Amino acid sequence: MKLLNLPQYSFRITGKEGKEMILDPLRRKYVKLTPEEWVRQNFVQYLINEGKYPPGLLGIEVLSRFNKMKRRVDILIHNRSGEPVMIVECKAPDIKINDKVFDQIVCYNMGFKVPYIVVTNGIDHYACKVDHMEKKYEFLLVIPLYEDLL
Repeated sequence: MKLLNLPQYSFRITGKEGKEMILDPLRRKYVKLTPEEWVRQNFVQYLINEGKYPPGLLGIEVLSRFNKMKRRVDILIHNRSGEPVMIVECKAPDIKINDKVFDQIVCYNMGFKVPYIVVTNGIDHYACKVDHMEKKYEFLLVIPLYEDLL
């Protein structure tokens, strides 16, 4: 898998080349190792190890319904009261982060109305604070630590 712009972490990977599976410790199962999954697993470890996000408050591929459409949010982070506070959208490293990707996460956020969104392809990472009253978002210089979300 491609080297990412994140610290290096160790993972349990099994299977033959082209059919590798990676252990997702939060879902407690092996999942197909795709380029997007590689980014997701690395970013989860980044959040837990560097951002001090509690693993029990992270949801992976959480089902979201908006306007009768079902979608899956890559990573949904909750506060200690169980309220969603951040959505992370992960893309494969070769996918450019553009307006279409931001439109996707903004659409997901219409249902959740979280104050923070993050988009990453493992190389480039963008974090935004969302102002729902003003219907705008502001880019942040860094991905917030968990304690800064609260």
